Amino acid sequence: MTMNVNRDTENPGRPFSPDHWQARLDELRAACHVPGATLAVLVDGNIHELASGLLHRGTGVEATTDSVFLAGSIAKVYTATLIMQLADSGRLDLDAPVVDVLPEFATPDAEATKTITTRQLLSHTGGVTNDFTYDSGRGDDCLAKYVEAARDVALDCPPGTAPSYGSLGYVVLGRIIEVLTGQTWDQALKDRLVAPLGLRQTMTLPEEALRFRAAMSHLGEPGQDPDPAPEWDLMPRSAGPYGRVIVSAGDLARFAKMHLDGGAAPDGTRILTSDAVAAMQRHVVDVPDKWTVSADGWGLGWTLYDWDGIAGFGHDGAAIGQYGYLRVVPEAGVAVVLLTNGGGARRLYADLFRELLAELAGVRMPDAFGPPAQPPTVDMTPLVGTYKREGVVITVSQQDDGGARMLYEFVDGMKDLSPPLDMDLSPVSETVFAASGAGPSFSEEYMPVVFSTLTNGTPCVYVGMRATPKIT
Repeated sequence: MTMNVNRDTENPGRPFSPDHWQARLDELRAACHVPGATLAVLVDGNIHELASGLLHRGTGVEATTDSVFLAGSIAKVYTATLIMQLADSGRLDLDAPVVDVLPEFATPDAEATKTITTRQLLSHTGGVTNDFTYDSGRGDDCLAKYVEAARDVALDCPPGTAPSYGSLGYVVLGRIIEVLTGQTWDQALKDRLVAPLGLRQTMTLPEEALRFRAAMSHLGEPGQDPDPAPEWDLMPRSAGPYGRVIVSAGDLARFAKMHLDGGAAPDGTRILTSDAVAAMQRHVVDVPDKWTVSADGWGLGWTLYDWDGIAGFGHDGAAIGQYGYLRVVPEAGVAVVLLTNGGGARRLYADLFRELLAELAGVRMPDAFGPPAQPPTVDMTPLVGTYKREGVVITVSQQDDGGARMLYEFVDGMKDLSPPLDMDLSPVSETVFAASGAGPSFSEEYMPVVFSTLTNGTPCVYVGMRATPKIT
C-alpha cells in the first residue's frame, strides 16, 4: 500500500450546497450503520451545520444541529490551546522541564523525569504512556491525584527518542494549567476558551450535558445497527484534559475557525497570538504510523496531514462508541467536523470527507488501509520477538506456513481491560503490516502494525500509535 494522494483540480471551490450534503450525509450514515451524526463545514467564512439520524436508537430521539457528542481525544487540542495561552503570557516556558512548574511530576526513571518538557508532552515525544486510566475521584483535586498516582507508571520509551501517543501527558498538561491559573482545568477551559469564543454547546462534565440533546453511545458488531451502550460515558473526571470535551459539531468548527483566523475570536478578542497559532501547526515530529489516524506528523497538539503538498491539521477522538473527526485545510479556509455515536463511523468519515475535501479544498484523502493485492515477501526474522510497555505485551511470531501473527495482551494493572487480540499479519511493506482479526473492538477491517526503531537504536512496534520497545 502507498500513501499517494493527488490534488483534485476538477471541482475545487464549488459553493457549498446544504441540500446535496444533507442527502449524502443521510445516505452514507445509513449505509455505515451509524445511528446519528452531525456535520459542520466551515467554507467561505460561513459555518454550515447538518444533522442526520438518531441520538438514541432506544428512545428514537432525533439528532439536531445543536446536539452534543463526546469528542474523545479532540479534547487534547483544547488543552494544548490553554497551554499555549500560558506560554503567550510568559507564564510558561515550553522548553523548561515539567518539574520546574510541577515539582510533583515524576516517572520511575528519575533522570528522564528531569528532562521531559511541556513541548514534548504537547507533541507526544515525552515517552509517557497512553494507557493509564486512573479514577482519582470526582473532586476538584482529581488531576493532582492522577499526577501523583502516575509517578509509578513506566515510560513507553526514553524521552525524545520517538513519538508515542500519550494521554497521561495531557493530564499533566491539565494540571500545569490548574497550577498556573488557580482554576480547575474545567473552569479554565470555560473562562479562557468557551466564554470568549461564544461557544454555547461546549462543556466538560457529564451533568452539564443533561441541559442539551446529548448523543447516546452505541456498541455492536461491524456491519450491523448497534445498540445503546450500557453506560453513556465510563471515563473518570481525570480524563478531561485528554478525553472529555462534550460539544456540538458547530461549536467545534467555531473553535477551529479561531485557529484559522490567527487566534482571534469573532469579535476580535485575542485568544492566542498568531505566533502561537503557527507554532501549534508547525511540524515537530514525523509519525511512523501514518494510518491509524491518517497522520503524517505531529505539531503542538495538532495532528498534521500532507495531502500531496497541501497542508492540513486536525484531530480524531473516540469515547465509548462515539467518534469525532476534525480536518482543517488552511490554504482553502475550510474546516470539516463530523461527530457520530456508533456503528461504522470510520467508514462514514472516510467516504464523506473524501468527497467534501475534494470538492471544497481540492485535496484527495488516502485510500483505506489494507494489504495490497500482491503482498510483498518479507523476512520476519528481525521482527519476531516480544515487545513490552506499561500494561501491554505484544508477541510477534512466524507460523509454520510462513505467515506472521501478533498476540496483543493487556497485563499487570490493565489485564482486565480487554481480552487478548490474536491477529494475522499481512505485509504491506517491509515494516508495515495489516492486522486482521481484531474483532468489534476495532473500527476498521485492518489494524496498522508498524515496525520502527527508536533514535537510541532500540527496535519497536507501533500499534495504535503507541511505541512498544522490543525486549527479546
